Amino acid sequence: MKTIRWGIIGVGDVCEVKSGPAFYKAPASQLLAVMRRDPAKAQDYALRHGVPLWSDKAQVLLDHPDIDAIYIATPPAQHKDYAIAALRAGKHVYIEKPVTLNAAECDAIIAAEQHSGKRVCAAHYRRYVPCFNHVIELIRRGAIGTPLLVQLDMLQPAASSIITTTDDNWRVNPALSGGGLFHDLSPHQLDLMLHWFGPVISAQGFAINQRRLNPADDCVHGWAQLQSGVVLQGRWHFAVAPGQTRDLCEVIGSSGRITINFFGQQVIRLYNSEGEQEFTIPNPPHIQQPMIEQVNAYFRGERDNPCSMAQAKAVMALIDCFSQGLPHPLIPG
Repeated sequence: MKTIRWGIIGVGDVCEVKSGPAFYKAPASQLLAVMRRDPAKAQDYALRHGVPLWSDKAQVLLDHPDIDAIYIATPPAQHKDYAIAALRAGKHVYIEKPVTLNAAECDAIIAAEQHSGKRVCAAHYRRYVPCFNHVIELIRRGAIGTPLLVQLDMLQPAASSIITTTDDNWRVNPALSGGGLFHDLSPHQLDLMLHWFGPVISAQGFAINQRRLNPADDCVHGWAQLQSGVVLQGRWHFAVAPGQTRDLCEVIGSSGRITINFFGQQVIRLYNSEGEQEFTIPNPPHIQQPMIEQVNAYFRGERDNPCSMAQAKAVMALIDCFSQGLPHPLIPG
């Protein structure tokens, strides 16, 4: 089994627990080098995590002959350029979500991937988190009958504890993030909906900045019909009163319903003719590790792509539709 040797560009907060340690704890995987523009922080991360090499320049990692794959964990505004540069340098690429600022930017990465002969995966890692796998297993076993409706509610106060804060607060700077907190959090939800229930056949939405606490829209609503027949409705707001906080995904079927929250420790609740059942499945210590193990296997040629750029583009297209009111570019006809 070939060991995949990794370099991380943008070794910030997300790399402390969620993803970074998985690159050296997963089987046949080594974290060889990390990069951050602040050299002191890059060196500190390397020392604490036992990483052999560090730099404040991405090009050092791109030029390193022993690095097989690059994990891009910068703000989204830099994803496209770093992905293309890594592919041209002969590296495989794993890109944090949202993979780009918008769906159109995905095309350049897809073209570069095809030209390079290397492989690209998107970090929609909830596809392999055990609690979400249990939800779709229940649905596929018929626990709620035929799925009909999905309701996504993500309502958070302006100072939400589930959202990582940074010195530059880039997540609410549309030039760096593509939008606001909707762009940061909704990819987790929307990717699973498309993964579970199929592609979009019609969609519409809108976004507004109701409270104007920052430059980004704080309120987004969207509706979509999916190929499976499921109708999806979502509402996101990032400036509600703390008492109105909500994080809920509800799937309603012909003979029951199932709910799960997306953030924190997930609790699954199943309601059907047998009554109410509750399931709590602990998340992995490093929540991206199951996905990273699948990515390593794909880069070794042992399996198909766990999340392709075409699939990531479909998520971005739905985000564009909901947040900008744009026609969905991937809807047939």
